[in-house]
Amino acid sequence: MKVHHIRNATMIIEFDDNYLLIDPMLGPKGSLPPFTLFRSKPRKNPTVELPDNAWEIINKTTHCLITHLHPDHLDQSGEKFLKRKNIPVICNTKDEKSLIKKSLRIIKSLKYNEKYSFLDGIIKGIHATHGYGFIAKPMGPVMGFYMNFPNEPSVYLTSDTIYSKEAKQVLLDHKPDISVIAAGTAQFDLFKPLLMKTEDIISFTSDSPGQVIANHLEAVNHCPTTRKKLKEKLKQEKLEIKTWIPEDGESRVYQLKPAI
Repeated sequence: MKVHHIRNATMIIEFDDNYLLIDPMLGPKGSLPPFTLFRSKPRKNPTVELPDNAWEIINKTTHCLITHLHPDHLDQSGEKFLKRKNIPVICNTKDEKSLIKKSLRIIKSLKYNEKYSFLDGIIKGIHATHGYGFIAKPMGPVMGFYMNFPNEPSVYLTSDTIYSKEAKQVLLDHKPDISVIAAGTAQFDLFKPLLMKTEDIISFTSDSPGQVIANHLEAVNHCPTTRKKLKEKLKQEKLEIKTWIPEDGESRVYQLKPAI
């Protein structure tokens, strides 16, 4: 399995002849408004361009997984790409109607905590809590995905969530080989953070039985956590070896560990 980090939460998981595109925010730098005006510098989003090698791999997409409908996970450029290529889309049942209205090709919609067959393996929708306290409810439904395919490492895409009891249960029950966390500690001008705080990133990484990939960094203006600061904190906690914090456009191969 090869994991390609594109930008923010956009990534591609490659195995066999499958290229799973996750949360396509594909627009140019500055194509979205700022998400915070006062807490962080009011820069338009995304704050960086797609990496130079992005479209080479994006154009190989065979399927797309959409965790939720916020524009930093599915923007107009992402929608246009999915429609133009007629890409099969997997999503939350709660988002299905909205995505059909956008003329996307939904082949499978998932309910929380139910397993479905997918590409000779299984996929399971996991509830995600998009923020601490009050803000989580108005942020709307968010779904993470647990996936396990034959002869490949199992993957848990947490999506935009705090370290909730549901997230911890996935680590305990499924023991994913790879877990992808949104680590930017996003926060609006008001209310508590929308993603895991640093201490919860540390707890999640420590509890994870496998490798962790930290994304959602340095691409949207309401995410103050930087790669450098996160690396320093993980190093302090002796967790840097089990964590990959990719640069935009970077890829890494993961292999299934042999059974003991």
